[in-house]
Amino acid sequence: MVDSSFVNRIQDYALIGDCHSSALVGRDGSIDWCAFPRFDSPSVFCKILDEKKGGFFRIHALDYIKVSRSYRQDTNILETDFHTEDGILQLQDCMPVKTMDSSRPSRVQAYGAILRKATAIEGSVRLQMTIQAAFEYGSFVPRFRNTSSSTAEITGGADALWVTCSHPVDSNHENISATVTLEEGQSFYVELQWRPSIDEVQPDDHPSMSDLEKRLADTTSFWRTWISKCKYSGPYEEPIKRSALALKAMIYSPTGAVVAAPTTSLPEQVGGERNWDYRYTWIRDSTLTLISLMILGFKSEADAFRHWLRRTSAGRPQDLQIMYGIDGRRSLPEQELNHLAGHRSSRPVRIGNGAVKQLQLDAYGSLLQAVHLYARLGGEVSPSNWEYLSGLVQIVTKRWELPDQGIWEIRDQPRHFIHSKLLCWVAMDRGIKIAEQHNFQGPLEDWKRHRDNIRNYLMENATKKGWFAQHTEGDESDASALLVPALGFLPPTHPLVLATIHKVRSSLENKGLVYRYKSPDGLKGEEGGFLLCSFWLLDALIHARKLKESRTLLERLIQLENDCGLYAEEAIPDTGEALGNFPQAFTHMALVTSCTHWTAALEDHLPAADQAYDFAEFAMKLMQDRK
Repeated sequence: MVDSSFVNRIQDYALIGDCHSSALVGRDGSIDWCAFPRFDSPSVFCKILDEKKGGFFRIHALDYIKVSRSYRQDTNILETDFHTEDGILQLQDCMPVKTMDSSRPSRVQAYGAILRKATAIEGSVRLQMTIQAAFEYGSFVPRFRNTSSSTAEITGGADALWVTCSHPVDSNHENISATVTLEEGQSFYVELQWRPSIDEVQPDDHPSMSDLEKRLADTTSFWRTWISKCKYSGPYEEPIKRSALALKAMIYSPTGAVVAAPTTSLPEQVGGERNWDYRYTWIRDSTLTLISLMILGFKSEADAFRHWLRRTSAGRPQDLQIMYGIDGRRSLPEQELNHLAGHRSSRPVRIGNGAVKQLQLDAYGSLLQAVHLYARLGGEVSPSNWEYLSGLVQIVTKRWELPDQGIWEIRDQPRHFIHSKLLCWVAMDRGIKIAEQHNFQGPLEDWKRHRDNIRNYLMENATKKGWFAQHTEGDESDASALLVPALGFLPPTHPLVLATIHKVRSSLENKGLVYRYKSPDGLKGEEGGFLLCSFWLLDALIHARKLKESRTLLERLIQLENDCGLYAEEAIPDTGEALGNFPQAFTHMALVTSCTHWTAALEDHLPAADQAYDFAEFAMKLMQDRK
């Protein structure tokens, strides 16, 4: 029998979602994280952040001896098989949605629910269900009560969860539960639907079992219809599709905003303080995620994000923030939840994010890069869009010489980070290209002069040691310098690029995993290898034609996915244990682009290595030409 004291680690979870919110399901069948009705709402289950207070929703076979699981092919429906001595129980988990509306493919119609179906697929199995909700990040215990023999409500504060079950359920002051014996072929259904606590639901208003079966079928149809538009075909089709499905699940459908991750405060060091809330929309992260989806041919998500950004950032270009709430709100005050113990005693648990008001100069270049690629894919850039975008370019002409907090959001003194200056160069370069390609008006000669000035600054001040450093005031290395060739600043085989690759590998790489940096950042403790940076290294090696090293690194990174094909933000090099918020959009975005680059290398389709080119633009054109 599996030890009842089993504790899910970060890599033991799988994601289910409905493009409004999401939940994490552990290997033991326990949903230990879920926030309703949105990604950034207070949680209704957060055992992942506190074993005792957090609350959970578990279904499992009693006395199981082995667990295996995977996603149903081409969906975000999780299937977990519990093996016992007498049979096998298969648990199917999803957050149900309606079938895709082909006229609005980026919009997802969700029920605001968790749907679970358990079936005895072999022999006789005894099933146990426990729903122990704890609302508002586990700050209080709600009321549990039956409304009929097979329906119940959990209510308190602003939240209510309505339970619909195919079998009788029991309630007490702590939970709702059921214990059922299933014979081969028999199934157990339960749906947990969120409503505002002010709403009342009568037993006759609950969905029927045929309704639940249809919801499961519609959800399968939705995900398979969506992923069928993926343009990639090749040796890494499975991880690319899984990454695309994970990324889609992290897009908030009502607005098109993209969360960096659907969780908060999963630690970058177990027991440490590097715990952040990632349930918001960073301009940088979102544009990179959408670029990877555009490479695969998913343009409607970029259309939706463009609309969200246009409405959210309405007003003056100088008021652009580095991040927003998924509904567009600008205020994201950071708080510490001192009543929670943290994941494996990693405190503090934080909600909100204080980085929202930081100066991060890369946001401008990230946005202009995404618009440039969006236009290359056939997306519209209107004159009114250009008025805003040209304002961003003009701001860069005035701000690029300032120090900032950089891509890694250091909580220390601002510095002249090389990555930030590089993205300022990107902002000028892509702004010029957008203007020229669309015949838009602007002070192009002045922008070209600033573009040249930034290039000269980087070449003179960032390479004093013969490679690109982290910032101009020191000689520390930083993995973000690997983007120098990726963004088309220098050719992939330029001596400075090759020297930078060598420096990053010698100072930051450990067993194929690359640390972001090792310089002081104003925080205590350490962190794991940053998977995004490992994929950046992979890209740099591929385009530098170091294909043997590339293959070795790619195989290492593929091995780090969990049993469901998901990645966290970081991993411990010695063990591969996942760290940080999970799943991480950054990592899955990078896997998509890296596997596309590697496929191009295998097919001998890479551009000439002695010329500068944009890696993402190349990959997008390659995929467009395939179909």
